Amino acid sequence: MKIGILSDTHDLLRPEVIDALQGCSFILHGGDISSRKILDRLEEIAPVKAVRGNNDKEWAEHLPAFLDFELAGLRIYMTHRKKDLPADLSPYDLVIYGHSHQYASAWLDQAGKHRTLLLNPGSCGPRRFIHPITMAVLRTDPDGWVVKQVNIPHTAREKAPKIDGSDIHRQIEVIVKDTQKGLSVQSIAEKRGLDPALVEQIVRLYVTHPGVSTEGIMTKMGLLGKL
Repeated sequence: MKIGILSDTHDLLRPEVIDALQGCSFILHGGDISSRKILDRLEEIAPVKAVRGNNDKEWAEHLPAFLDFELAGLRIYMTHRKKDLPADLSPYDLVIYGHSHQYASAWLDQAGKHRTLLLNPGSCGPRRFIHPITMAVLRTDPDGWVVKQVNIPHTAREKAPKIDGSDIHRQIEVIVKDTQKGLSVQSIAEKRGLDPALVEQIVRLYVTHPGVSTEGIMTKMGLLGKL
């Protein structure tokens, strides 16, 4: 059996993602879908199990915040944010979350019990900063199961914005202050001489994560500790 695992599509379903999902018996979505039309299109391919993300608003009120279910002989838990996972993951074979836009896969050794795979399929929606575009595919057969990362190529237009590593902290601070003053992305970019794509993504992070700090924005950009 083939099962597609994705998250954070943010209202974008790429042709490459649709191709990768062909032949799937089920599709699992970790939230931040952003519109009903994305689910409708996925359901044309295979039955979908999805949780609600922090950016899934009124249209998604019917979606659960978490799911606990069995599929293909596996017990699976899904929620959007890692911080909302239960403390005890030992009952599960596979635990899926999203939100960070960064692919992550780690086996947890449960004391005296089976191992649990903790998986974030990353984002296959709009590209954020330096993060790759990813999803995952789970395959089962009589011998067991395996999850593999699927990398989706980005277009030239999605090239990561140029970031001044020596001054990004200050850049974020001034962009946030200008946003608080009500300036548009284009106005901030022109005023500060910054890449509009960089400004747009920082503004989006600030607006969608109320109270986030400069360091928090850098973490979500995947930059903290890398510059």
